[in-house]
Amino acid sequence: MGGERGRTLKAQTTNNQGPVLYWMQRSQRIHDNWSLLYTQEYALKHNKPLIIVFNLFHSFLDATIRQFDFMLKGISETAEHAKDLNIPFYILHGDPVSNLSSLINQNQISALFTDFCPIRIINEAKQDLISKIEIPVFEVDSQNIVPAWIASPKLEFGAYTLRPKIKKLLPQFLTDIPAPKAQTAPSPKLDFGTLTLLDPKTAINHVKADMSVLPVTWLKPGYSAAQQLLAEFIQTKLPVYSTDRNDPNLDGISHISPYLHFGQFSAQRVAYEIKSNSGPNTDSTDAYLEELIVRRELADNYCYYNPNYDNFNGFHAWAQKTLNEHRFDKREFTYSQEDLEQAKTHDPLWNAAQMQMVETGKMHGFMRMYWAKKILEWTPTPEDAQSIAINLNDKYELDGLDPNGYTGIAWSIGGVHDRAWGERPVFGKIRFMNYAGCKRKFDIKAYESKWNQNPTDETLF
Repeated sequence: MGGERGRTLKAQTTNNQGPVLYWMQRSQRIHDNWSLLYTQEYALKHNKPLIIVFNLFHSFLDATIRQFDFMLKGISETAEHAKDLNIPFYILHGDPVSNLSSLINQNQISALFTDFCPIRIINEAKQDLISKIEIPVFEVDSQNIVPAWIASPKLEFGAYTLRPKIKKLLPQFLTDIPAPKAQTAPSPKLDFGTLTLLDPKTAINHVKADMSVLPVTWLKPGYSAAQQLLAEFIQTKLPVYSTDRNDPNLDGISHISPYLHFGQFSAQRVAYEIKSNSGPNTDSTDAYLEELIVRRELADNYCYYNPNYDNFNGFHAWAQKTLNEHRFDKREFTYSQEDLEQAKTHDPLWNAAQMQMVETGKMHGFMRMYWAKKILEWTPTPEDAQSIAINLNDKYELDGLDPNGYTGIAWSIGGVHDRAWGERPVFGKIRFMNYAGCKRKFDIKAYESKWNQNPTDETLF
């Protein structure tokens, strides 16, 4: 079904007669979800009912109430969609390994399906859980159009090495997606023991997270909102995407990334609809699909095959060498993480980008590159720069804590998926960006005036 999107993580025979469990983690939706479809196919084949469990962590890395709010409002809609199909949907709270192993053992669960995810904390929990249960375990990649392990068996050097592999496989994998079936089997009676079950609408009250980073109101969470946003993008923005996407003053982007990050919407659905309804501007279609497919899946490739995706050791050897050679170069300006977080730098363009992220949970993609590179320029070491950039990105961005964020920061600071450029202080051979270069690309004064109150002092640049 749908190509080889699933794989076996644990081949295990069992006499358990209980339902089939789908541990929903990365793909937080009912529609266009290959993980659910594979689970349902297996359950029907073995004449078992299926259940869905989402496990809410007490806290998750640097996630704040902003990300938890967006996620759980989407989960609430997902639970309603599951109910419409008579599929039991449960939210557990706390340690996923303890919770799921107890649920599996107490209820004689006969098989476990879960989502592919390259992020370390999830994979560690998954491997720990597998070691504690004696049932077959399967993993399905519902986030990438071409499953990560099929797209490439190794760490790719850059987009130009992954692109031909992806394009060769797209005819097989970029298809329409069947709808899940309504479940006709009676809902199983489960023993939850001491496990805490949460109501989707009040689950937010059980999160331990930074409450100072407020939820956003300009972007509505959930599958239905994403569906509407995509339709509007195709109709109004896609025709001019190739010309408008790199101007931070134009709202020329789709804003789909938070929905993709939380799995509230399918990248495959987005690509399928874009290709089916793109119109005559092939430049815009090609540009959007390059970002959606090749660049997104390159980020998963990087995090999946590189255990050091979030630290200096993950950079290419040439990048480590050049950054080490310039490690002790004098910085004209240095700032603490607190100064950066509060947008207290000499650069009004950088300050504006930081404030856009703080206020809206989303910084324009072009500015994200400039933002990260300046952190390298203004902090004592590359390690400091990477750590600060990750912390701020994951604290404020709706799509933080994501392979795209880790990879984008590694590209900006460590030359990952890039090549060596002309040598200069601090950066060495890492690609450089500056204020003057931004002035040639868009109206920086308009951007600055929108997001901060500090006037541009042209003498600084």
